Amino acid sequence: MQKIVDLKGSQKSMAEWEYAASLGKLRREEERLEALFQERKGVERELQETSMRPTPLTRLVTLQQYIDILEERIQSQNEGVRSAEIQVKKCQGMLTDKMVDEKVWLNARDRALERFRNERLAKEQNELDEIAIVRAAASRR
Repeated sequence: MQKIVDLKGSQKSMAEWEYAASLGKLRREEERLEALFQERKGVERELQETSMRPTPLTRLVTLQQYIDILEERIQSQNEGVRSAEIQVKKCQGMLTDKMVDEKVWLNARDRALERFRNERLAKEQNELDEIAIVRAAASRR
């Protein structure tokens, strides 16, 4: 039974690693998304400032096209963040299951150990009672 408990503990550890990895990926995806927002904000500011002074139209169009590209990348990155969030929830659920499974086996092991100890104590008590009976019978003779 101890080997099963060890296996369940190992499975829980693996689930913890996967959960931590999924959290790390989610954090990186969110940081990339935030960087894209900041970049878009900077290009929008640049477009605003550039439009206030005499500038070739091609420069304004180029800036607007870049903003559109950034907007597409932001949409794509949002999908990446949602995907990472789904993976985190999945890993969290798996970790919860592994923790419960390990706890069940730990409890089963503890109950089996307690039964073994009780049976051993009862057996020892029976042996002691038997010895006492034999001695009592021997002393009567």
